Amino acid sequence: MKPLNVADYRRAAKKRLPRGMFEYIDRGTEDEVGLRGIRTRLDATKLEQCILNDVAKPDTSTVIFGEKLPLPVIISPTAVAGLVWHDGEVQLARAARAAGIPFCVATQSMTSMEDIAARAAGTNLWFQLYVFEDRQLTRDLLRRAKALGIRNLLFTADTPRSPKKEWNTRNGFGIPIKPTLAGGLDVLVHPRWSVSVMLRYLMTTGMPTYAHYPPEYRTRITRALVWDNVRLARRLTWEDFSEIRREWDGNLILKGVLSPADAERAMLHGADGIVVSCHGGRNLDSAPVALDALPRIADVVAGRMTVLADSGIRRGSDIVKYLAAGADAVLIGRAPLYGTAAAGEAGATGVIEILREELDHCMAFTGRTRLSEIGRDAIWPT
Repeated sequence: MKPLNVADYRRAAKKRLPRGMFEYIDRGTEDEVGLRGIRTRLDATKLEQCILNDVAKPDTSTVIFGEKLPLPVIISPTAVAGLVWHDGEVQLARAARAAGIPFCVATQSMTSMEDIAARAAGTNLWFQLYVFEDRQLTRDLLRRAKALGIRNLLFTADTPRSPKKEWNTRNGFGIPIKPTLAGGLDVLVHPRWSVSVMLRYLMTTGMPTYAHYPPEYRTRITRALVWDNVRLARRLTWEDFSEIRREWDGNLILKGVLSPADAERAMLHGADGIVVSCHGGRNLDSAPVALDALPRIADVVAGRMTVLADSGIRRGSDIVKYLAAGADAVLIGRAPLYGTAAAGEAGATGVIEILREELDHCMAFTGRTRLSEIGRDAIWPT
């Protein structure tokens, strides 16, 4: 039966992927308080239903950084997309292209931005930047992105340490992938993934690597990094952000903002936009959920820069809730990954179409004919 919602795609992904791989993309960190809190807060937020408005054709389009998008949605950067499906980043980029929305390439993707641009020509590509210990290598990434005509840079600043993911220790999965008995058995009982993804890589391009690392620093995903140069920077400050601002002449978006003070500092340091994000419950387990942090941040920004948001979006109504709380658009990560894991490009396209339809329905039920009408008053007061 064709999946009817994102939860259906999640179940299909869980069935097809090895357990370790599925839990790597699906679960949170530590006690998963943050992960549960995201969904609890979204579900507890009610929308005001309004009747007798002309909602025959709600307009779901918006303008972000001067570009008109048919949906207020950007595909988030996700490092393991290339492992849930063969050439998963390309599949996601093609689905984004078909929907007319941006796809953000991850620093740690398995496919390079150049290959994605060539094999998914015409996609509106953004690039996500993690800063390396070797800042020159970071500058090289910026140069490559500029050469491709990429204009929107997503500077991710909320991962100063590798999060504690205890379940991956228990199930034998992690990056780098280390051979274990549990992991080996996990792969054996998921032959569709083993043959169509891992075996296909081994027979064509070889064991996947982080494609954005310079050739001399690339290691297979089964080996730990042996060079400090390409480790993610542990010391990351506002001066680093200012340095990137000086290097990058396109739009610079700071991802991981959860406080009004950081939003103000981002503006002072030249950010064109921010992403209000609790990283989907994958980093600080005690962080506030993005939906709670968003209104205060939006009030401080007061329209002076673009405000994006993410974390936990599974329904079109979730998008409306983020927009009502102050976001101009949202990023979606796990949802399209579930679709890609289930059916490649077709699955990612299916997830985007479900969210588009649900967004249309939610706007109709709340009496909104265009996104600009979705304000704080769309949320039912508690």
